Amino acid sequence: MEFAFPWPASQGEWLAWSSAILTLALGLFLFLAPGLAFRVLRLQPRPEKAAAIAEGRGRMSGFYLGVSLCCILLAQPLLYMALGFSWLFTAFGRLLSMMSDGANTPFNWISIVVELALAALPLAFAFGLVP
Repeated sequence: MEFAFPWPASQGEWLAWSSAILTLALGLFLFLAPGLAFRVLRLQPRPEKAAAIAEGRGRMSGFYLGVSLCCILLAQPLLYMALGFSWLFTAFGRLLSMMSDGANTPFNWISIVVELALAALPLAFAFGLVP
């Protein structure tokens, strides 16, 4: 069996692929420079809790890298659907936090717009809204 890199062929695939590439970039950022990534994301681990950096490098980057690489390497609509729903639930969690936790800040509004865009691109392709 020979493996060939599935290059996007349609406009919808390019949109979904772009979301996967941005997710991959975020995953690499968290994996390679978790301290800097935490500062950009406005998170601050406690100095006495070094395991917090491991969470960024392990749990957060692991999800981003795993799902995005599967989407890029396999290019299956159901994988793009998983990526889209993951970003959609990320946005929903942020919205819920904004409403109930008092996290209604400009940073969160910008983040929710970005997350909704990253969700819409693969979902539009997976549901056939963009050919």
